[in-house]
Amino acid sequence: MKTDTKDKASNIVWRALSSVKLTIALLIILALASLLGTFIPQGHDAMDFARRLSPTTLKLLTALDLFDIYHSVWFKVLIILLSLNLVVCSIDRFPGAWKRFSAKPRPDRSKPFETALPQHSFRVQAPLASVAETARQALVKRYKNVSEKTGQDAAYFYCQRGRYSHFGVYLVHLSVLIILAGALIGSFLGFEGFVNILEGEEVSSIHERRTGRHIPLGFTVKCKDFDVEFYDDGTPKEYRSDLVFLEKGKVVFEKSVLVNHPVKFKGIMFYQSSYGQVMGDKVRLRVVRKASQPVATSIEVSRGQKVRVPDADAYFQVLDIREDFMRMGPAVLISVENKGKEEKRFWVFWHSEAIKRRFPGIMEQFQKLNPSSFKPYTFLLERMERIYYTGLQVNRDPGVPFVWSGFFMMVIGLFVAFFTSHKRIWIKVSQDKKGSRITVAGMSNKNPVGLHKELDLVTGLLREQFVGGQGK
Repeated sequence: MKTDTKDKASNIVWRALSSVKLTIALLIILALASLLGTFIPQGHDAMDFARRLSPTTLKLLTALDLFDIYHSVWFKVLIILLSLNLVVCSIDRFPGAWKRFSAKPRPDRSKPFETALPQHSFRVQAPLASVAETARQALVKRYKNVSEKTGQDAAYFYCQRGRYSHFGVYLVHLSVLIILAGALIGSFLGFEGFVNILEGEEVSSIHERRTGRHIPLGFTVKCKDFDVEFYDDGTPKEYRSDLVFLEKGKVVFEKSVLVNHPVKFKGIMFYQSSYGQVMGDKVRLRVVRKASQPVATSIEVSRGQKVRVPDADAYFQVLDIREDFMRMGPAVLISVENKGKEEKRFWVFWHSEAIKRRFPGIMEQFQKLNPSSFKPYTFLLERMERIYYTGLQVNRDPGVPFVWSGFFMMVIGLFVAFFTSHKRIWIKVSQDKKGSRITVAGMSNKNPVGLHKELDLVTGLLREQFVGGQGK
């Protein structure tokens, strides 16, 4: 009783997994999921969209993983279930296809000749034996395997073409499985990230876009040079990053990456995504000494570098560089050391004159904002170094070769399934009072037009062997 119950349950599961209805349902669900993935921004792009949602809607979409559908557990389960469905369907129906493929019908079957057309039959003025031998030789030249059976009053031949067409659908099934396997491999083993590299600097890891975690690359990438060209209106025309790839400190590969022209190294793709500027470590200061005739000196200095104040026994250095300090624009923090006196620290702004007009008296009131704090000198900010950085999108998808292989295999499978057919040809050579009669008949699993053309071709081939293309 227990065994019967198990077998019944097993049959129910097998029938469910081998159901075409399940295949259609899974494909519809996956199509709807992909549609949601199109309309709902995914991954990093979903941040702005999520801010516009109500807390309840945001919580629901997050719980369902709709902001990262293609990496969600339920989407992967659907793919695995579809793969299992295709495997079970193929196993369930393959024995029938194999039986049709390996079947060897008798050459002397009478049923095919019941539907033979008159134009596929003609008479030859020759004895049966010689006609049968000539026909056999002609058929062997066109078909690899020709089976025959000879009797006293007739000779029969059987040949076939395109029997592999029965496996076209299984080739399509296999291609879909390979594509799905590629998708799963890419989902589990691949990543999609980004990295910003300052011009002249190097990195060995990236940030994953979905989780923000650091992913080591296993090698080092250096931005050797960055170049950007602009249109007359100031919009970027083209920007290019010259990348250098290093392993154990040695350069192993160099390549420039442009928009729509990525670079691949060790299975990882680098795409030119964005660019920007950050403050560098160098500034140029103008130091003015108040006197009856003011003396101004321009000095280029790096962050942390000690420089002597002109005509004074004191030294200054740049301690900090800010792109926007106190929302008053770019500024640098200066430290002046004078022997026997207290160290002075103050900020020097890029737009100091504009700040004075906007906030009258602020610099005199707060010495840390006064560029003239070290008397009789005034520090002015003339130039700040800006360094370009390149923004790279970094992707690794080891499933891509599987996906491409699957697509090529699918094209072949669809061609076999839709444009080839299994044509089975029977030829009967019978003897009558006026000589011998040749009749050609056939069957096909599909494409009756193609079968008719094949029968015309075989009939014409045999006519040429006997009557030079003429027959009665």
